Amino acid sequence: MFIWLFHRISGVSLIILIGIKIFTSYFLFTKDKKPDWALSLHRHPVLDVFIIILFTFHSIYGLRTIAIDLGYRKEKQLFLVSNIVASFIAVALIYLYSRFS
Repeated sequence: MFIWLFHRISGVSLIILIGIKIFTSYFLFTKDKKPDWALSLHRHPVLDVFIIILFTFHSIYGLRTIAIDLGYRKEKQLFLVSNIVASFIAVALIYLYSRFS
């Protein structure tokens, strides 16, 4: 039940956060005078890290759902493996983000 709920909430959150990124980039690339609020919101590292974490867990849980739909029955083992894999991927992506930004 937790994964089902998290998958739905993370999907909606990703739509909102990526929409904010697109909306602020519109203001940054089309106007001659760039608004301060758009610049600070677009380059906010907490939002970027939150997007990385949500995207990673959302995609891994989606792959988990596909595996269950294809007939894999060990859901607790799959839950543990998907959390470990998503955590390692998220930590690696956050490290790369912090190193190159």
